[in-house]
Amino acid sequence: MDETRRIAVEEVDTVDAPRKARVDEVVDAPANVGAEPRRRDYLEGFLAQKPEPVSAGEPGGEIYDGVIAALKEIYDPEIPVNLYDLGLIYGVDVTEGGHVAVTMTLTTPHCPVAESMPGEVELRVGAVPGVATAEVNLVWDPPWDPQKMSDEAKLELGML
Repeated sequence: MDETRRIAVEEVDTVDAPRKARVDEVVDAPANVGAEPRRRDYLEGFLAQKPEPVSAGEPGGEIYDGVIAALKEIYDPEIPVNLYDLGLIYGVDVTEGGHVAVTMTLTTPHCPVAESMPGEVELRVGAVPGVATAEVNLVWDPPWDPQKMSDEAKLELGML
């Protein structure tokens, strides 16, 4: 089959620019009935808002950040990386009364510092201002693996 195709070509000098949408032309859809009408500048005052205060025990809070900083000062004696970046800290819980519970693991149950490391973590965390009591929970499940390390730790150890 020999089929001939023709393409129509139309030459023009200019093309009208499409209309730009305007906020004042927006019509509320029926789903928005009863909702606050959309203001022309809906970001007005956004940058002037103050952030909501963070509890001392939440990430970004004074005690929580102090505990993380203390954990970053404790280094594994065999690996030149701190416990936090090594991925050995599974959780930090801070209560309103200043009680801190750190859930951590070690690289292996046969680690030579298995007996001393949790005690050192407890001492360092207990020394953070605002911490009333510190507790360390050593867990083996889930087991540690190198994927838990931060990118900084991987870079330090030549794994990136």
